Amino acid sequence: MSQVTVTPLYEGTFAVGMDKVFNRMNRHDAPPKATLKLSIHPFLIRDEAYTILFDAGLGDLVSPDSDIDVLLGNLEEQGISEYDVTDIFISHLHFDHFGGLAHRKSGFWELTFPDARIWVSEEGWAKRKRYIDQQREEYADFFYFLDSRADLHFLPDDSRPIPPVRVWKSGGHSEHHQVLFYENGEDRFLMAGDVIGRRIAVNRSFKAKFDFDPNRSMDVRTELKELAYDEKYKILAYHETDHPVFQLSGYEQKKGYSVEHL
Repeated sequence: MSQVTVTPLYEGTFAVGMDKVFNRMNRHDAPPKATLKLSIHPFLIRDEAYTILFDAGLGDLVSPDSDIDVLLGNLEEQGISEYDVTDIFISHLHFDHFGGLAHRKSGFWELTFPDARIWVSEEGWAKRKRYIDQQREEYADFFYFLDSRADLHFLPDDSRPIPPVRVWKSGGHSEHHQVLFYENGEDRFLMAGDVIGRRIAVNRSFKAKFDFDPNRSMDVRTELKELAYDEKYKILAYHETDHPVFQLSGYEQKKGYSVEHL
């Protein structure tokens, strides 16, 4: 069995308001009033056959305070170049999760990972394409560039496109939201995008106004927490600030789940 490593690639912590602009902030500070504090962690997963990303970060698209060098620098620290990435799985098509797929360092759009296969929801991509012209011009340019130049592979609702990765359409946060599973023997990880985006989602019952279907998100969170606890999946929390990789190590009815940081 191959050795598996999973590394969060921290791009920064941001305050996000109603304008959906990501403004960089100190990771240990409280966010300004009427904003949400979100950190960004694409996840690098390596085994002997694949070099995988679960989500692709911000790039230079949704924040004036970020650029693609942050992600590329994180990869370089792990001994990985942009040409080494074999597969990128996108949990959902909000730009803070796939903005890093292309960049404008040279003044024009270029693929960040030229040799990678990009795996996205087929229905999600089609929906984004129908409405992309209603977005800002640079968002539309970014999308059309990917649509014509990236090595896109469209996923049906539930599939296993490569041996260690399984994808399940959960819905909830977005209509075509997907949960990403990496399963390789005893190495089991799940990344649920914004359905379990932060550690506080584990023991808190809430309906998020920003979800496409808040009730569905609540149901999916419950199902995934039970699965993670019963079958020993480690959880990858894309928007968690301090401990983006954790597992559920115990359960008490009154207190909920015990969380072990990894």
